[in-house]
Amino acid sequence: MSASDPSESAPAATALNAAAVNALGIDAYAPAEIAIRLETVAVAKAAMALLPLTMLAILAGAFIGFGAMFFNLVLSDTTLGFAAQRVLGGLAFSLGLMLVVVAGAELFTGNNLLAMAWADGLVSTRQLLRNWLVVCLGNVVGAAALALLVHAAGHLMMQQGAVGDSLLRLVAAKMALTPAELFWRGVLCNVLVCLAVWMTLAGRSVMDKAAVIIFPVTAFVAAGFEHSIANMFFFPLAMLHQSVLPASSAMAGLPWITWQDMLANLLPVIAGNILGGSVLVALVYYLIYRRPLRK
Repeated sequence: MSASDPSESAPAATALNAAAVNALGIDAYAPAEIAIRLETVAVAKAAMALLPLTMLAILAGAFIGFGAMFFNLVLSDTTLGFAAQRVLGGLAFSLGLMLVVVAGAELFTGNNLLAMAWADGLVSTRQLLRNWLVVCLGNVVGAAALALLVHAAGHLMMQQGAVGDSLLRLVAAKMALTPAELFWRGVLCNVLVCLAVWMTLAGRSVMDKAAVIIFPVTAFVAAGFEHSIANMFFFPLAMLHQSVLPASSAMAGLPWITWQDMLANLLPVIAGNILGGSVLVALVYYLIYRRPLRK
């Protein structure tokens, strides 16, 4: 083989990277090894049959919904200071991504990392777009279905209705953001989400994966960044709650929430999530760890 053959250079580069990590006493896969593991996972995800892909996507929507529900519960406690409320809420929201990664599910925002395998020629454009479309639609179904169940369970009436009031204020605040703000908050959100997913591939145990998820997810939630799948839960649940309240109570200075409002939020947020995850994480790491080997 020639000296430029990737089959020779890739193991050498990976071994060097792994040696550097091991020299620090870190029991984890090195970043170059993560890139290889990610591409292996991406190829499998892109080739997955429609039925399991759809079902796993529905599960992911529900899992993120559980995290969003947990976050709103913390947010409803007005005795907490602003920073404590946001940070504790972010810790609670981490539940969603932990369920996705450990229990197994297909999450649209995390699957933006498939762009690395696409750039490396391992996944076709058709496969990439198919995965994103099926998973995104499945996430909508799962998140909205959980919203229906949570509403039916009377969860929002907890604490004399404070949990429901908190949700309405949260969604109203999202509606007040401009499309540009939604887009850039979506970008920043998925940079952190995809970095969390990237780091889970460095872990060798369930506890490793859980530990690396907590801080990136807590940071994006505390900072008020926008996660499209969480919003697929918040908006339907808020609309359901608002529909059963007395008109005077449901409005109370807050805007009436509609499906058009949900769509106006999701379009820029999804676009931002794609840019943040696929370009600023997946393609950046592709340029660092994979593209040099193609030369």
